[in-house]
Amino acid sequence: MLTATCVRCPAPVLEAPDGTWACPDHGVTAPLWLAPEPSYDGFVEHLRTSAGFPTYVPWPMSPGWTMTDFAAVAPAPGSATAVLTCTSGTSELDGPVDVLVVAEEAGTGLGARCAGTRYTDPGFEIGERPPSARVRIGSQAVNLWDISTSSDDGEFDRSVLAGEASGRWLWIVLRPASALLLFRDDWILRDVSSAGPQLVELPFGGHRPGW
Repeated sequence: MLTATCVRCPAPVLEAPDGTWACPDHGVTAPLWLAPEPSYDGFVEHLRTSAGFPTYVPWPMSPGWTMTDFAAVAPAPGSATAVLTCTSGTSELDGPVDVLVVAEEAGTGLGARCAGTRYTDPGFEIGERPPSARVRIGSQAVNLWDISTSSDDGEFDRSVLAGEASGRWLWIVLRPASALLLFRDDWILRDVSSAGPQLVELPFGGHRPGW
């Protein structure tokens, strides 16, 4: 069963009689739905909650990599405004690697939480210079820009890329920061929200990353 937490922090949220949700620290907010552990059954419930919104996963997943986390921001099933996935594995140069992908409507704030940036949306850093990378989603090539986080919290544990795909913000957060070197122009993101029986082949499990 999915549990409801705050979009901007790990605190649980409560539903009021009028149908709104509230965090003790951030006030009224849309709930962020999380499964107790990454599993096939939890992912199926996640897809019901986020119906109509894309759930992007790097594809094909490299051997030994697993789906270690997923989440959706939705006040009610079928009304999602953001979806997160995390796939994790290892590389020879970086050791353990986490790749978080967030697709969201403007102003939601889930991508900024994962990225550790000050502002809710990527903002002015998008489009004012040549893109740093590209990713393919279906037949669309999506431009991505590197987003600075060093001035926000002094940490250099991640690299952040962001761009726009189908009218929504797309964030990709890679940990550790050096994992950015794994990112190539031939990276593909697949929307698995309607993948059907192929979901059975998705490997789940492993350490859930902090974000």
